[in-house]
Amino acid sequence: MKRGDFLRLGAAGTAMAGLATPALAQTPPQVTWRLQSSYPRSLETLFGACEFFSRAVADGTDGRFRVQVFAAGEIVPPLQVADGVQQGSVEMGQTGAFFYMGKDPAFAFGTGIPFGPNSRQINAWFYQGGGIDLLNEFFAGYNLFNLPGGNTGTQMGGWFRREVKSVADLQGLKMRIGGLAGTALQRLGLIPQQLAAGDTYAALERGTLDAVEWVGPADDEKLGFVRIAPYYYYPSFWEGNSALSFFINLDKWKALPERWQNVVKTSAMAAATDMQAKYDVLNPPALRRLVAAGAQLRSFPPDVLQASFKAARELYAELSDKHPNFKRIHDNLMAFRGQSLPWWQISDFSYDALMLQATRQNW
Repeated sequence: MKRGDFLRLGAAGTAMAGLATPALAQTPPQVTWRLQSSYPRSLETLFGACEFFSRAVADGTDGRFRVQVFAAGEIVPPLQVADGVQQGSVEMGQTGAFFYMGKDPAFAFGTGIPFGPNSRQINAWFYQGGGIDLLNEFFAGYNLFNLPGGNTGTQMGGWFRREVKSVADLQGLKMRIGGLAGTALQRLGLIPQQLAAGDTYAALERGTLDAVEWVGPADDEKLGFVRIAPYYYYPSFWEGNSALSFFINLDKWKALPERWQNVVKTSAMAAATDMQAKYDVLNPPALRRLVAAGAQLRSFPPDVLQASFKAARELYAELSDKHPNFKRIHDNLMAFRGQSLPWWQISDFSYDALMLQATRQNW
């Protein structure tokens, strides 16, 4: 079965299940929304989730609900997408929620936090652990409705002009890094910068930045960081998962018929699944090409990881004391993570370790 046929069938079933008999004779209105991403078209895996979503919504509504897709900066600036949605300049946006922590640090939970869950764990929390509802209680205060809009999986730790051999090497280091990671690492002497994709390479080339983290091999290869900063670090302890958000203007969301809300929810979930599947296909060969082009893989030293973990915990405690929204979501997510990790230790983690050992030793 083709994807379009599957989406039409699934959406039709959802719509029929939600219809009362008198509504069958009603013809739903023609609706057109505008969706702007924070990402350029050249990053087709990130931006591609918007196009996937748009096709799925059109298929699921027989073309009566259309979502026009715009790339970064075409309507509002890339890092002001949430503001544009909140104010009604566009009906929808695709962005990283953590770009808007200046409004409230709780925005970070829409994307991910240092030493947080991995992508499967966060999806479990989103879809079955009450995470989407908890986040939307918070986002409603900003006239936003949020649906997960994709996930990159665990990211890389970024590109550095020089090696990081200890915590001391972070002192004064200027790095493009998003979210609470920059706030936590600032405690270790790092100077965080938040830039959009289109501005990052130029800043690294000019020496305005000493290091940059973006996503992972597939996107990093397109942005060309290996030509300037050869040391490629892992793991990205600040992005064990990195979720994208589909922000929807809350008034526009409430105005949708319920059956079309269901189409939007299903289409967003399908787009999110498709995004991570693409990254899992594209990243392995891209990493091999980057190494061939001169990338030098390095793991962060243990003292950097330990100091960062301590700094993150101290930061969360301070933010919880000052921001009730942050505390409510943080405590819920950390309780979920604590219940999940023992299972992962004996399931996926032990299996992955087994398979790495088996393939390396050619059992």
